[in-house]
Amino acid sequence: MPAGKPLKTTIVIPTYNEAENLPKLTAALFALPLDDLNLLIVDDNSPDGTGQLAEDLAREHPGRMSVMHRQGKLGLGTAYIQGFQRAIADGAEAVGQMDADFSHPVEKVVELVKTLETTDLVIGSRYVPGGSLDERWPMWRKALSGFGNFYARTILGMKVRDVTGGFRLWRRKTLQGMPLERVRSNGYIFQVEMAYVATRLGYGFKETPIYFADRRWGQSKMSFRIQIEAALRVWQLPGLYRDLHKVPLQG
Repeated sequence: MPAGKPLKTTIVIPTYNEAENLPKLTAALFALPLDDLNLLIVDDNSPDGTGQLAEDLAREHPGRMSVMHRQGKLGLGTAYIQGFQRAIADGAEAVGQMDADFSHPVEKVVELVKTLETTDLVIGSRYVPGGSLDERWPMWRKALSGFGNFYARTILGMKVRDVTGGFRLWRRKTLQGMPLERVRSNGYIFQVEMAYVATRLGYGFKETPIYFADRRWGQSKMSFRIQIEAALRVWQLPGLYRDLHKVPLQG
């Protein structure tokens, strides 16, 4: 696909108790040299007031930032699916996803947008040459992260190097061509399921190296339940999507 005018981009950011991070993240994203960059915050009724704070920030950036409020902590997967659908309905040509805690490098958004001009999906990858994890992480944590990624890749036979990472940019047509209503995962296995479905359908992808930093403020949402969901669901995916086949190439 030839390079051309930058795509109108909406980044979907799910939040739950991210009041410390959101103002800083919003400022950093809108400081990027991307005139057509928009933000969609999907807040799960955060007790710390993140939802109201997001509304205040949206008023400071009219036409470039919007907020979805949900009734409670409904999970990462459904937050992204609803956010993707809203972004598409609002006319986004590219739809991004990233964490609110600065673990994903804001400055890399520019590179992801540029790379998406020639592919269907771009992944900010920790596991390609040049990618890395926070140097402050202990070895056991790095090993656990690497094993989880290797586990999913091996079982599903995927060429994507970073299948569990959540820093991605999708073309509108890619998301529209995927059966989003069938994606049921809600923890980080959601990232695996989405990548698996996209590759089953034959969409092209590129990975760009990133440095994955540990969060500076707030608390991690990772739990044992999320890890169990991931370990079990990865075995279910081939059966759930055995009917999917590569989409015809478009001219």
